[in-house]
Amino acid sequence: MFGEALTFDRIMAEEKDPKVRLALLCNQCEDAFSTVFRQVAFNRYEDACHTARRSEGELDVEQLGELYQSKLQPMFGDALILTEEHKVWWSYVEHFLHTPGYVYAYAFGNLLALSVYQRFLEKGPKFVDDYLEFLAAGGSTRPDELVRRLGMDITDPGFWDAGLTILEGMVTQVERLAEI
Repeated sequence: MFGEALTFDRIMAEEKDPKVRLALLCNQCEDAFSTVFRQVAFNRYEDACHTARRSEGELDVEQLGELYQSKLQPMFGDALILTEEHKVWWSYVEHFLHTPGYVYAYAFGNLLALSVYQRFLEKGPKFVDDYLEFLAAGGSTRPDELVRRLGMDITDPGFWDAGLTILEGMVTQVERLAEI
């Protein structure tokens, strides 16, 4: 994700055609929407299902569908109303059945990379050595400890806000370019 952000910024810096820039930004925003916001909604759905199962017992398909709608609708606000037909869409997400609890990793990884990328944008080339050491550590320790080596704290909401700020900036650019 960090590499994608770096490459994307380079492409955007060189692209002059506003229509192409708009298309590129829309694609990035859609990817972020599905990787961050949808996965968070999915995670909330999974949590609600497991919580209900523990307190109520076996859940039927209707209950699973109602929970799905209740956790995904807030993501859209009033921009889109999910229909009755959408209630069964939970069943197409294999992770819910085969690897429960997995979906959070998409949002976590994406926002972590974007937040680290924001630090790179702030520090510039002097950040590169720290980042390479961060990558070299691989999975040798917990993410919070690895990120602390970069002078950042994943328990601070501001850390995550840095990644969201990048996404907000892209949406702002989309809105500006859409007016041209």
